[in-house]
Amino acid sequence: MSQPPGFPLSEFATATTGRNMTRSAYVAVTCGVVMMVLLTVDPVYAAMHEVIGALLWACLVFFVFEWLIRLRHAAGTGRRAAYIVSFRGIVDAASALAVPIALAAGVGSRSAWLLGMFWVLKVIPGTRGLRQLRRVLVVESGPLLSVLVLFLTVLFMAAVAEFFLEHELQPSSFGSIPAALWWAVATLTTTGYGDVVPLTPLGRLVAAGVMICGLGVFGLWTGILATGFAAETRRDNFLRSWEAVSKVPFFASLGPAAIADVTQLLRTIDLPARTTIIRKGHAGDCMYFIASGEVEVDLPGKKVVLGEGAFFGEMALLGNNLRSADITTTRVTRLLVLDLVDFRLLMARHPDLAETIDAEARRRALENK
Repeated sequence: MSQPPGFPLSEFATATTGRNMTRSAYVAVTCGVVMMVLLTVDPVYAAMHEVIGALLWACLVFFVFEWLIRLRHAAGTGRRAAYIVSFRGIVDAASALAVPIALAAGVGSRSAWLLGMFWVLKVIPGTRGLRQLRRVLVVESGPLLSVLVLFLTVLFMAAVAEFFLEHELQPSSFGSIPAALWWAVATLTTTGYGDVVPLTPLGRLVAAGVMICGLGVFGLWTGILATGFAAETRRDNFLRSWEAVSKVPFFASLGPAAIADVTQLLRTIDLPARTTIIRKGHAGDCMYFIASGEVEVDLPGKKVVLGEGAFFGEMALLGNNLRSADITTTRVTRLLVLDLVDFRLLMARHPDLAETIDAEARRRALENK
């Protein structure tokens, strides 16, 4: 297979097989979806059908090329079968083959291109929030299924009750339990289309109870999902903080218990580029760890750049509370902050931490001299 000039195929394979989508893939999905929508607007299609067709074909060629590259990469790593049956593999195959197969089968051009709706699914594997939602649904599957059982129970009982109370007055709407289920779904979900309503007093009383139950059921689902998301977010933050702390040489010799304590006491701040974090001569009472991004340390006669995993401001924890340099972010940066009070608490809990601090203090003092 040929490759674009100046762009090694191996680099393209690495980019397209990563968890996140490339920018070109996002552009192709956006362009394809917009053109597919314009395809259904008759005045626009009549005026721009050649441009719309050309852009749709360009997007399709990109998705076919991307799919073939991923197949080749998966075969090279011995994971072709796993890729083919995975969600990403199925979506890639549908994105590349659905439209050509429909055109080959004689489906009209405008109808065949509507199968480009599969292109939207390509953004799912690279969306971190959706992966988090999947984990929440798996972890909270028990409570969610319990509420679903409650929902179905109320749904069925409401349909039976309204059939019994209303079928003589409204045989067209409540003439059977399946027909009454339409009313039960619309009422229990609090949608209330108003096309079918009870007429008898008891029927309206049942409807009021069903509406109240609907609010309760969806409130339970919302609470379960919100709690799950909060727990998952805390877990992700803890893991990211743990990883950042464990990479810092200052804490490299500590045991898991000490690192866990440090991680729990850290707070996170996100800063934009060109934000001054520390000013020379100001008093300091905390130190910083770089979880992501980059900062620039303005030292006499030189500037030092610190990246992910580095730390600074530690002298505030080692006895010298005056900042010795200006420190500024160079791009969007996430910092983990450890306050002096929390650090001293850790020293009391973990005597081995005091030894690490003393060693670092001596090394920093010699380095500053």
